[in-house]
Amino acid sequence: MNRKGIRLIAIGLCAMFLFAAVRPVIFAQAAGGSSGARSALEELQGAQEETLYILTGADGAPRKVISSGQLTKKDGTVPSEADLEKELPIGLDITYRLNGKTVTAGELAGKSGRVTVRFDYTNQQSRDVTIDGKKESIYVPFTVMTGMLLDNKKFQNIEISNGKLIDDGGHTAVIGIAFPGLQENLAADPGKLEIPSFVEMTADVQDFSMDMTITIVTNALFQELDTGELDSIGDLSESLNDLTDAMDQLMGGSNQLYDGLNTLLNKSGDLVSGINQLATGAKELKAGAGSLDEGAAALQAGAAQLQTGLDTVVSNNSSLINGAAQVFNTLLSTANTQLAAAGLDVPAMSIGNYADVLNGVIASLDETAAYQQALATVTAQVEEQRDYITEQVTAAVRGTVTQQVTSGVEAEVRNAVKEQVVAESEERIRAAVTEAVRESVTDAVIQALGIEGITTKAEYDSAVASGQVAEETQAEVSAAIEAQMQSEEVLQEIEEQTQSQIAQIEQKVDELVSAKMQTEEIQGIITAKTEEQMQTDEVQDQITLNTEAQVQKAIADAMESDAVQSQLAAASEGAKSVIALKTSLDSYNAFYLGLKSYTAGVAQAASGAGELKAGLDSLRDGSEKLSSGADALCDGVLTLNNGAPALVDGVTQLRDGALRLSDGLKEFDEKGVQALVDAVDGDVDHLLERVRATADVSKEYQAFPEMKEELDSQVKFIYRTDPVKKEK
Repeated sequence: MNRKGIRLIAIGLCAMFLFAAVRPVIFAQAAGGSSGARSALEELQGAQEETLYILTGADGAPRKVISSGQLTKKDGTVPSEADLEKELPIGLDITYRLNGKTVTAGELAGKSGRVTVRFDYTNQQSRDVTIDGKKESIYVPFTVMTGMLLDNKKFQNIEISNGKLIDDGGHTAVIGIAFPGLQENLAADPGKLEIPSFVEMTADVQDFSMDMTITIVTNALFQELDTGELDSIGDLSESLNDLTDAMDQLMGGSNQLYDGLNTLLNKSGDLVSGINQLATGAKELKAGAGSLDEGAAALQAGAAQLQTGLDTVVSNNSSLINGAAQVFNTLLSTANTQLAAAGLDVPAMSIGNYADVLNGVIASLDETAAYQQALATVTAQVEEQRDYITEQVTAAVRGTVTQQVTSGVEAEVRNAVKEQVVAESEERIRAAVTEAVRESVTDAVIQALGIEGITTKAEYDSAVASGQVAEETQAEVSAAIEAQMQSEEVLQEIEEQTQSQIAQIEQKVDELVSAKMQTEEIQGIITAKTEEQMQTDEVQDQITLNTEAQVQKAIADAMESDAVQSQLAAASEGAKSVIALKTSLDSYNAFYLGLKSYTAGVAQAASGAGELKAGLDSLRDGSEKLSSGADALCDGVLTLNNGAPALVDGVTQLRDGALRLSDGLKEFDEKGVQALVDAVDGDVDHLLERVRATADVSKEYQAFPEMKEELDSQVKFIYRTDPVKKEK
């Protein structure tokens, strides 16, 4: 593959390799707090470059900005924190959800459940460029990496979008990466290549708390890209095909490597197990060989005494066996009598059949068997009543449905009647009340003005009609009347009288509604709607579920009844008694069989006592050689056993590494190679133009243009959030 193709593909894939740089920062948190994290971050970024630390709250809002060196403006003054914060490249917004509900960090502290922590990054730095003759805004291509260290005792089933998880047993390092603004820069179709602009961690949490998180922001990714090499694209498609073929071969080989190492690890376990067993046996052999050598002499001396004693015991074997058999038969006869007295009809028991007979009795009285038999009987009885239960449940459901339908129909009728009666009457009532109040107000005004010979509205109207009232007086009266009519007191009186009469009409509405509800028409509607609801799947399912619940309750109630419980108790007690009887007989049978075995063994021992004496002579000679060889064997096996764990650890590490390699290659192929191949399939010229523009903007980016000109444009930004802990 040519260098140009490799450069372009690297742009889409390099994010995966940046994860390795974050792990020291994460573990620095656990090792040394903020000072340890800062030391690790400075080592990661390089001491020769400027680093800005942004201390934020748990929600990502900046609180303080700290420079690793001494930034100065061109005029020699030191910038304020406000100046630095204004030029920050990325806006960080951290949100929290508990069981799907959005909460604040303070509300989440100490809580348990399914927790999601989301880091959204907003690119705050863009430049206007010209692409294909069109002016467009291109974001400075920042790479954003966020890391956190989680306690495995609190966090389980951890998931991370756009990132990796590194588990060391006690803690899990969570590392996520994003490229805010790069999706827009490349105008990439999200359906083919989705470039992340956020990181989201989800886990099952107990007593939530979280130490600080670290977010690194840098534009170094595009800084080294030589845009001059992007002019020729003739062989880019061929290069991508070569890359796809190579990835297929590489993934196939990594899978074979993992399978082979897995087989080796399995066999290593067998080997270690065998070595451990061998070491244990070697120790036992060494101890036993010494004991054997010491005891061989004693055995040799006592062999003659053993032979004499065995001959004496053999002479009494017949008497012992006959006496034991007589006792056994007496016990069995007594057991037959007890079982018959308890009402159990069983065959006569003998030494040969007593175990089978009693096992059959115990099986018939078994608590589980008795329970299952009672349950089957009760269930059959209840099932005979299922139709009746269904009718009762249906009637109850119908009553509920009828009540609901009646309430709905009554509401509709009430609205219709009220609309018809009240709406038509309200305007008329208000006009009538207003006119009545106006007459009272007119009387009061006339009396208050003291017009000679006039005290009522009727007298006033008559005087006006006959020309006895001057126009000035009429105007004064009209103005006073209108002023009174617009007063708050009069308006309130009009409203109260209007509402009082409307209330009387609404009372009449209740009577009309009650009468309407009793009509055949409305009752027919209620019946029809009730039947319609009763036939719906929802109601039928409810009837089925309620019926089954009632059936199961009836079965449970019957099983808890005194009659069934007494039956089960009697069977259980009977089984216990028979089990105790069989246990007693089994104990004696063990003694009886042991006695027969003992007497047979004694006879064999007596016949072999002479052979034992001769063999012990040879044993003593060989025990000395065996003890010496066992010492040497034990030392060698222990040396082998001490080296076995190192072998297994090595094979395990190699196998785990091969698995991570295989998984990583698969993810590299799916999320990197194949996504990039799909993304560049089409308008490659346009894509290269946008890549070139993105790289140029990155190189032209000056973090603090008002600072000294010699300031390196590759300023690194590190955001450190406050921890989330429950207040004490």
